Amino acid sequence: MSERLRVAVLYGGPSAEHEISVVSARSVLQAIDRERYEVVPIAITKQGRWLLPARAPDALPAAEAGALAGVGEEDGDAIVLRARGEVVPVDEHAARPQGGPGAQIDVVFPVLHGPGGEDGTVQGMLETLGIAYVGAGVAASAVGMSKALQKPVFQAAGIPVTPWTDVRIEEFGRDVTAAVEAAVGATGLPCFVKPSSLGSSVGVSRCTTPGEVLIALGAAFEHDRLALVEPAIAGRELECGVLGNDDPAASVVGEIRPVNEFYDYEAKYVKEGSELIIPADVPDAIAKEIQEHAVAAFRAIGCEGLARVDFFWDGTRLYLNEINTMPGFTPISMYPKLWEASGVPYPELIDRLIRLGLERHRRAR
Repeated sequence: MSERLRVAVLYGGPSAEHEISVVSARSVLQAIDRERYEVVPIAITKQGRWLLPARAPDALPAAEAGALAGVGEEDGDAIVLRARGEVVPVDEHAARPQGGPGAQIDVVFPVLHGPGGEDGTVQGMLETLGIAYVGAGVAASAVGMSKALQKPVFQAAGIPVTPWTDVRIEEFGRDVTAAVEAAVGATGLPCFVKPSSLGSSVGVSRCTTPGEVLIALGAAFEHDRLALVEPAIAGRELECGVLGNDDPAASVVGEIRPVNEFYDYEAKYVKEGSELIIPADVPDAIAKEIQEHAVAAFRAIGCEGLARVDFFWDGTRLYLNEINTMPGFTPISMYPKLWEASGVPYPELIDRLIRLGLERHRRAR
């Protein structure tokens, strides 16, 4: 191993958040301390091929043809990741990562969002291969990805959550009218409909009529077999970052003021005008309660490394909306901004996350 740790930054993936992962990886690669770390970018195409990319994310344009850039099937040499972090090209004549044949990865930073990357699947593979990695383990990643699984866990921990009901695709297919009536009866209108296991507001709809709920459920089922329906809470969107393993700490609290009616995909990544207010202008008691709930939620699912925890506050009551075990790292993402405002600049945040991943790996061994 060289004096510098060799870090594989893993990005892309098969989910609908593929392009957001590329943007997050671009930011990580631009901020990581190259004097301390030797970086090996590894791309995953939407079809699931692992590549040593011809162009790393930080060399890609911010957008191509008005859309966020993704990873193409021919954008690099296919590789296989073997036990103890050995990166082996499928084609023996293809390029290898710096360090030559047998070059090994010391730690993986899986900057992956959504199913097939943030849900415990990649984490389980890395565990099997005996490779250290940044972020939550298998169980916490799986629970953190599924909104339907995490809410009962938070309730059991005494954390107030947004009310919800879930609709399975089988119920919807069996009797559309009954499924819609049950969902609306449980949550009322207006409401939000979303896939259970997806982020970046992909597939999320705000509905004011039963007809819109029907259409929104169909859209959610394009991404997941389970959809969540939640009442629309008229309140402020507040977020808090958590960092650590056994002794996690909470960041300052931030507020999102979306340019659209809610913080949808367009408001997050396409349209300008959404505001991130850090620190949020809320009473100290509310900020403290959010920080305590954020750490409690982190512990409740057995999370490690990092998470962003999202809340609604209606001026009277506080509701935990969801936890994200691999939050966005794009230039406009809340998680790194929250920690920067808490005294941890972006390069130091990356360094801490890598160290936390290595610490957990050593402890597990």
